[in-house]
Formats: sequence, structure tokens, C-alpha cells
Amino acid sequence: MPFPDDPRIDPGLLAEREVERLPPGLFEWRIAEVIQIASSSRGRANPGQSPRVRWQDEIITQEIQPGARVLDLGCGDGQLLERLQRERQVRGQGVEIDADAVLAATLRGVPVFQADLGEGLSRFPDGSFDVVVLEETLQTLAKPRLMLGEMLRVGRRGIVSFPNFAHWRVVVNLVAHGRMPVTERLPYPWYDSDNIHPFTLQDLLDWVEASGVRIVSGHSFSEGSVRILRPEDNLHAEEVLVVVERK
Repeated sequence: MPFPDDPRIDPGLLAEREVERLPPGLFEWRIAEVIQIASSSRGRANPGQSPRVRWQDEIITQEIQPGARVLDLGCGDGQLLERLQRERQVRGQGVEIDADAVLAATLRGVPVFQADLGEGLSRFPDGSFDVVVLEETLQTLAKPRLMLGEMLRVGRRGIVSFPNFAHWRVVVNLVAHGRMPVTERLPYPWYDSDNIHPFTLQDLLDWVEASGVRIVSGHSFSEGSVRILRPEDNLHAEEVLVVVERK
């Protein structure tokens, strides 16, 4: 499958909709608990380690046109949406299941409500957003295929980033030790990991091929650097980001 160049998203404005109100009593949660929310993986940190910078945020920011309507699914503490509001003047909406993260995002000035993404996006009408973001979230969902379809129902384009479980170090580690790997990019043991549906770059490409979807642009993170996605990256990419849309 060819990997296209990196074109910008065309501007477009979609109909306004009413933003959900936060549940009553939200602000009764303790602020001290919010401070413990990490930003390394959409609100989760490695014990004893400083939060790592998310390379995807820079790519996502460049991919989104100023003033676009953006839905961030699994938005964590709202760090990305806050940046998009500040730098791209987006009209953003976050969805997050964790109560502490919802509060943290609210304190950042990010519109967010608490919901389980496993229930789909039925509250959102077709085409209500320009871009839907799934940053490091898809592999944590109970029904990832459903969410991919919903993403391109409510949004004109989707941005998906994920850890690539076919990276050669992961494969070698699994074969050599016979256990689910624990690496810098996959820092939690199997029993404490949010990744309930691990998948590979090739798995995503198979979904693209079968679902009438095309890849607009793609990037990979490998060996500490970010570059345009390549065909060989099923083995070489530690993490992947793709922008997709319906054909």
C-alpha cells in the first residue's frame, strides 16, 4: 500500500451543536488528586519517572487547520486540546472516562464531559466535527473497530496514534522471553496495562483496505526520531500516527 505525502487539511466549517454540561458536583473532587494525573500516556505516568513528551502533539497541531471543530476521544487531562485552542483557535470538545482527568481538563479551560467510549458516539450527529483525534487511545478500547467507524462518521478526518506491537524489539523480546514485553514505550506489565487490544501497523492497514478508507498522511516514531511513515515501518516503528478519511 503506498504512503502518500503530507498534504494539509482543507478548511471546512460544520454545524454548531450544544456542548454537554459537566455532571453536578464535579468540582467536589479533591484538587490534590488531580495533581497526580500524569501526562505521559493521556494522563498516566510511569512510577518514579518524569512525564515524557508526546511527539504526536506536534504533528497533530500541524495537521489541524485554524478554527476547526475537533473532538478529542480519551482526552486525558486536556493538554492537547488546550494547546489546540491556544495555537489553532479550534472549537474543541473532549471525552474522557476518568473523573480526575475530567476535572484536570476542566481546570485547563477545556470543554470535556465524562463518558465511556465503549458505548460509541451516538450522542454526536454525522459530520459534526472536522477532525476526530484518537491519540494513544484505540488500543485501550473494548471495541476498537466500532470506534474507528464512529470516528469517521462524526468527523471528516480522523487522526489515530498508537504503539506498534510489531516493532522488532517487542517481537524479539516476546520470542526470547516468552512474556508480554515491557519497554520504554510499553512500560506496564500485562496485568496493569491499559492496552487490551494490542495491534500492529499492518493490522491498521488491513482495516484501511477493507473499510473504504485512505491514509492522507502518516508519521512514525523510531529510535528517538519522527519521520514520514515508510512501508517497512511495521517492523521499525515504535509508535505510529496516521491521518485517515473516507475515500
